[in-house]
Amino acid sequence: MPAAGQPLYRGLDRAQLELAYNNTRAVPGFPAILADFQARSARLYWEHPCLRDGAYGPGPRQRFDWFGCGRPDAPVFIFIHGGYWQATTKEDFAFIARGPLEQGFDVVLAEYTLAPEASMSRIVGDIGRLLDHLAASEGEFGLRGRRVVLSGHSAGGHLTALFRSHPALTHAMPISALVDLEPISLCWLNDKLQLTPAEIAAFSPLRQIGRGVPTLVTVGNDELPELLRHSRDYAVAGVQAGEQVSYLPLPGCHHFSVLDDLARPQGIQLRSLLALMDAGPR
Repeated sequence: MPAAGQPLYRGLDRAQLELAYNNTRAVPGFPAILADFQARSARLYWEHPCLRDGAYGPGPRQRFDWFGCGRPDAPVFIFIHGGYWQATTKEDFAFIARGPLEQGFDVVLAEYTLAPEASMSRIVGDIGRLLDHLAASEGEFGLRGRRVVLSGHSAGGHLTALFRSHPALTHAMPISALVDLEPISLCWLNDKLQLTPAEIAAFSPLRQIGRGVPTLVTVGNDELPELLRHSRDYAVAGVQAGEQVSYLPLPGCHHFSVLDDLARPQGIQLRSLLALMDAGPR
């Protein structure tokens, strides 16, 4: 075990890493924020019919919700929730669907198995299985012939970045993404994840930048410095690799209010995403 106070990562010791990734401590009133998210999500489910808990595998959390906007062949916005791979549900964040729906997207809310029940390998496998399932589906609940955006917040942003090369996608928008698992493995977040060296290497998007779809990397400008660094470093690395990756810090937003912006049809993220989609490939 490292001695107390010994630097572990980029000059940060264990205690500093504990704080560097503690978003709920950094944002005052998080329980009230989550309760508001849940209330708004329940209202959306009540107001908007959807396919609820469609199965993409046999596991109890291998499920997705599909909200239709009412337009034939609408683009599809797939959203993966956060929670550091070990907490929350798609139902907690359904409220974000309102913005994309009003902009003419069909919306998919993805669920996946959480740690400690699932390893990172299994969590990543769940998202791959979901995308493969949707890509192979026919008719209303399929992706064939459509523009498809994969997005996700925090841990969901990590999973988004990992899958930006999936053949079913046309665009990606990781939000407040965690793109290097090494510091995650060195703090309290690893108590349930139990990341292996092989998983850190294979599933850190910052280390795995390859050919992928045009990508908009967003993050709240008032987030913790480490969260800002992850997004900024990933965008820079993407550009250096010759990829179509852009960086969008959201003024006045913290780790959770970035989702309020996403839920607004005229929010900065959706307007920027639509501009990217209209621009086409470079």
